[in-house]
Amino acid sequence: MTQLPGSWRRTAAAARLLGADGEVAPTIFAEMSALAASTGALNLGQGFPDEDGPAEVLEAARAAISDGRNQYPPGRGEPELLEAISEHQKRFYGIDVDPSTEVIVTAGATEALTATLLALLDGPGDEVVVFEPFYDAYAAAVGLAGARLVPVRLPWPGFQPDLDALERAVTDRTRVILVNDPHNPTGAVFSLDVREKIVELAHRHDAIVVTDEVYEHLSLDGPHVPIATMPGAAERTVSISSGGKTFRTTGWKIGWLTAPADLVTAVLTVKQYLTYSNGAPFQPAIARGLRLPDTFFAGIADEMRAKRDLLGSGLAAAGFTVSRPSGSYFTVADAAPLGADDAAELCRTLPERVGVVAVPLSAFVTAEHSDEYRSLVRFAACKRPEILDEAVSRLAELNR
Repeated sequence: MTQLPGSWRRTAAAARLLGADGEVAPTIFAEMSALAASTGALNLGQGFPDEDGPAEVLEAARAAISDGRNQYPPGRGEPELLEAISEHQKRFYGIDVDPSTEVIVTAGATEALTATLLALLDGPGDEVVVFEPFYDAYAAAVGLAGARLVPVRLPWPGFQPDLDALERAVTDRTRVILVNDPHNPTGAVFSLDVREKIVELAHRHDAIVVTDEVYEHLSLDGPHVPIATMPGAAERTVSISSGGKTFRTTGWKIGWLTAPADLVTAVLTVKQYLTYSNGAPFQPAIARGLRLPDTFFAGIADEMRAKRDLLGSGLAAAGFTVSRPSGSYFTVADAAPLGADDAAELCRTLPERVGVVAVPLSAFVTAEHSDEYRSLVRFAACKRPEILDEAVSRLAELNR
């Protein structure tokens, strides 16, 4: 682990992200990916595809580079991508978005989330309600803003929140309700009742809803329904997405957010001091992707649905109890039937035992609730079918 200089450890922002020993530890994802590299194991831990995206999108990036589009783009984003995002919101969801005032292009969805939380939170006293388990960057961004994270548990196996628990969590101290739907790491898609309750509570307590919708085109059991389309939600919702998951270009880090103009202005004020701008030749390429025909978007959902079913049936055959995801890349399985009640320990031994890498679900929860998810493991299905076939074949060794 890397020790930060003492002066850095004393800064408020850094201290909020360090352990008691003042050291920076690698994330579980980095640890598991390093194990995959060192052992040659199949990596079903970190959520990135092992196939390139559509040829039209890749070629558009090459053309942009050749055409000299390699310098800083506008801080708000290239006009053609801003227009394409606006068209996308109208085409798929019937949402009218002004590309000149209600859209920002960001360095991936993570920067959009971080800039939004830094813009909307005012330090101690402000609270952010999240659904637990949660993507680890949420806690880091809330910590950097000096606010308090308030988790609402998603119980195994359906991962839908208890509405009474949600109502107790949202108070007049709640500045943001942070919603990830489809959900990483559980693969859940929230029910209509949950979405309606979120909007109701946001109005009651004057909170802003921030949505992470990077898996919007990987909703597997029905069309994605953004919270911004719910009655009364649009005026208090910041909707965040990216091209990485949809177009299999996670390394490009092209994300965006849409929101009412006053919220966009607040976020842009912060974002300009983070990256200012990024990915000049990739922005027109993602614009090209957003304008692909409906058959492309239906096709990627069909492919992921088939991979979900392949992985899920293989995990069940290997002896896991499986939660069937309705969206995203991910499937969560319970290793307890295999006699493994500590998923973190299991995941550290899997590469050597059977040549497969996965991630314990406890990596996505607060220490207070980690025991409730102790035996659960997250597997990523965003790999080639032959890799998934081989992975489940190897995992079957655990049940022999």
